[in-house]
Amino acid sequence: MFDLFSQGGPIFMGMLTLILLALFTVFVMSIIKKGNEKELTSSLQWLKSIGTLGLVVGVLGQLIGLYSAFAVMETMEGISPSILAGGLRVSLITTLYGVIIFVLYLILSMILKRIR
Repeated sequence: MFDLFSQGGPIFMGMLTLILLALFTVFVMSIIKKGNEKELTSSLQWLKSIGTLGLVVGVLGQLIGLYSAFAVMETMEGISPSILAGGLRVSLITTLYGVIIFVLYLILSMILKRIR
C-alpha cells in the first residue's frame, strides 16, 4: 500500500490523504454535535465539497502525470508498449484514490442522513 502511495507521487497523494482526513473529521464532528436540520444540511454540504475536491484533485494528479509522461516519451525514440502501459498504470493511482474518497463521501453522507 505504501508502494502505491509513493508511486502516485507524494504531493498529490499527500493532498488526497489530507482531504480524506478532513472528510472523516467533518463526518465525526457532525455525529458528535447533533443539531437541527440546518446543521445537518451544513455538514452534508461540507462533506459534498470535500468529497468532490478529492475527486478533482485525483483527476488533476492524473492529468499532470500524463502530461509529464508524454513530454518524456516525446523526447525518446521507440517507446515500447509495456513502458506506455506502465506509465498509464501509474498515472491512474491518484485518480483511483480520488474516486475512493468520493465513494466514501457518498457512503458517509448516506449514513449521516440515516442516523439523523
